[in-house]
Amino acid sequence: MADVREDDELAPQRRTPDAVDLFQFSAAIWLTHRIHYDGDYTTGIEGHPGLPVQGPLQAVYLEQLARRDLEERLGTRVRITRFRYRHMAPAYAGQTLTCRGRVTSVEADRVTCDVWAEVDGQQTTVGSLEAIALG
Repeated sequence: MADVREDDELAPQRRTPDAVDLFQFSAAIWLTHRIHYDGDYTTGIEGHPGLPVQGPLQAVYLEQLARRDLEERLGTRVRITRFRYRHMAPAYAGQTLTCRGRVTSVEADRVTCDVWAEVDGQQTTVGSLEAIALG
């Protein structure tokens, strides 16, 4: 684990989900709430300024951030063994989410990270995860 140290920042990743991404993700996880695919309903009835990005989709982005960064540094695959996240503010289709993270501890083959997604500097989703190196 010499290539991963406590307080290391993970390489940021940017994602800009669109209406098609939200629809496909909703279909994949059987999330049938109209606010994620029906723009007229979302803005006219629910009062959102646009289609909200699903919380679980933001969590997927954060998991991918950590996995890609750690696998590149370690030169081997990793398994996410624990992941908790919480939503802090909405993000909407067309907005760019910047996914960031920081290593909080390294113990033997385990790495713990804090991760978060933000839009224009405001955190939308925060979490922590633990990964183990498989190689």
